This record gives sequence, structure tokens and C-alpha cells, in this order.
Amino acid sequence: MHVIAVLALENVVAFDLAVPGQVFGSSTTERDVPLYETRVCTGPDGAVTSAALGRMRLESPFGLDALATADTIVVPGHDGLADPSAEVLDALRDAGARGARIASICVGAFVLAAAGLLDGRRATTHWMFARRLARRYPRVKVDPSVLYVDEGQVLTSAGIAAGIDLCLHLVRRDHGAATAARTARRIIMPPQRDGGQAQFIRHEDPPDGDTALQPTLAWLEANLHHPLTLDDLARHARVSVRTLTRRFAEQAGTTPQRWVSRARLRRAQQLLESTDLPVERVAAESGFGSPVTLRAHFARHVGASPQSYRAAFRSRAS
Repeated sequence: MHVIAVLALENVVAFDLAVPGQVFGSSTTERDVPLYETRVCTGPDGAVTSAALGRMRLESPFGLDALATADTIVVPGHDGLADPSAEVLDALRDAGARGARIASICVGAFVLAAAGLLDGRRATTHWMFARRLARRYPRVKVDPSVLYVDEGQVLTSAGIAAGIDLCLHLVRRDHGAATAARTARRIIMPPQRDGGQAQFIRHEDPPDGDTALQPTLAWLEANLHHPLTLDDLARHARVSVRTLTRRFAEQAGTTPQRWVSRARLRRAQQLLESTDLPVERVAAESGFGSPVTLRAHFARHVGASPQSYRAAFRSRAS
């Protein structure tokens, strides 16, 4: 079973700490067989406190030595942003050197940066602390605008709820879109937020007549197999293209084109996982039109061909 080690440091942010256990603990096969084992690990002192919960004290049977055998290590944020001990940094470096996957939630990125794991990599953190991260660690390519960044072995996420998005993304990477969607339903979380979505959306009072975007999104989901232009979307929403684009930016944190592209990619993943349709039909049913276009999107966003994706996730489902 895939072992997740959650590294709790002094003054750990309680919400960040709880997220991995909740997401990965809710991830199962269709027959409710757990897919992950989550272990909370503490530093050299063996126990940590969290000021946010009235000096809550956390003790765990797992220490830094548990990082040596974990498949994935998640570092939650901690108040104060002080550099961790040399023992913690060495344990993270050793884990990275042996190929373990390492991720951070919120300001946990400061810990990864202190260990040198983000040098030369693109990374994110809570937008309020992004400038500080860039100043303290100039070799890190800080992107303050996105929910999470996937650099392969090392991943970082923005504040608080973005940690949920990151963990669902890892479930999707490990076990496919269907498992990630099932996990998201269990924790009452929408599965469609991708890493490139804006960290925060400025919600202002809409002009008279402006309405929620949800009916248009539902219509898009039902019509992904059709060619869709901005004019088509605006016509359905009964607004101008300019208003539609603004509404997507305000309510979805992305552009209409990007939203449709990601929705089509999720549809293609689901079809590859759950059906025997040929790639040509999958491309048509998901709205990509041709296998060439489908392969290009998979190469860019999934890092595999549709055939390789199907072989991996259909065999796991079986």
C-alpha cells in the first residue's frame, strides 16, 4: 500500500495537518479497499503543539525515521516560518535523493525550500507569503497566482483549501480521474479545480441582471462532445462574450477556453478508464475531435499517451 508521511513540525497549522489524512483516507477502490496508509510523523522532539487550537499537543508513534520508507511525504504549514532543524532538513533531502514524492501545503513550501528541494523549480505558496519566499530563497521560481504546482517529484500548493486540491491531484495521478472524483464526492469537494486556477477570486457585487455561472457550466458538461466557441457559450448564457469572460474570471478563476479544455480532458480520462471505446471515439465523445488533438493534450497535461493512460488505470481498476 502507498504510504503517506505527513510531517508535523512545531506550531503546525491544524487544518493543513488534517487535509492529507482526510483526502487520502477517503480514497478507496470501488469495493472500499483503502488505497493509502497515512502516518503523521513528528520531528526530533517527538511531539508538537499547535497554537491555533489552544496549544494542542500532538504525539505520534512515527518520527523522522518514518520518512525513510514513505512513498509520499506531505509537509503542512507551520506558524512562524522558522527554519526546521538540521535533522528534519537532512531527512527530507535523503527522501528526495531516493526518489520519494514530496509535497507541501501552504507555507510548508518554506521547509522544502530550506532543504534545497525547490532550487531551480517552479513553486507556489499562500499568496500573502509568496514575496517572502522569493526573497528568502532566490533560486526558487515562485508563482503566487496558482493553486498548486506539479514539478513531478516535488509539488507545492497555496493556502488552506488548495491543499485539498493538491491531494486530490495526487490521487488522480496515482489512480485516475474516476477514483479522484469518488474521493472528492466523499469529502464534499468539487473535483474540477486544476492547478492553474487563480488562488483567489475578487467577488464584487454583480451588475443588475448578472447571474451565477453554474447553469452554463452544467450545460457545457453536457455538450462537451460538440464544437464550442465563445460565441456559443455567450449565446447560451444570454450575455456578450466580454461579459461571459468576465464572469468566468470572477466566478471560476479561469477563462472559458481553459475551463472547457480541462473538462474535456477529465471526460477523456473517465472514458479511457471506464470504457473500451477506441481512442478515435474517446476523442470525439470528449470534444477533442481527433486523436492527434487528444494525444497533444494528454502529452501536455497528463504526461502520457491516451493508450498508456488506459493501460495503467484500467489494469489498476481490474
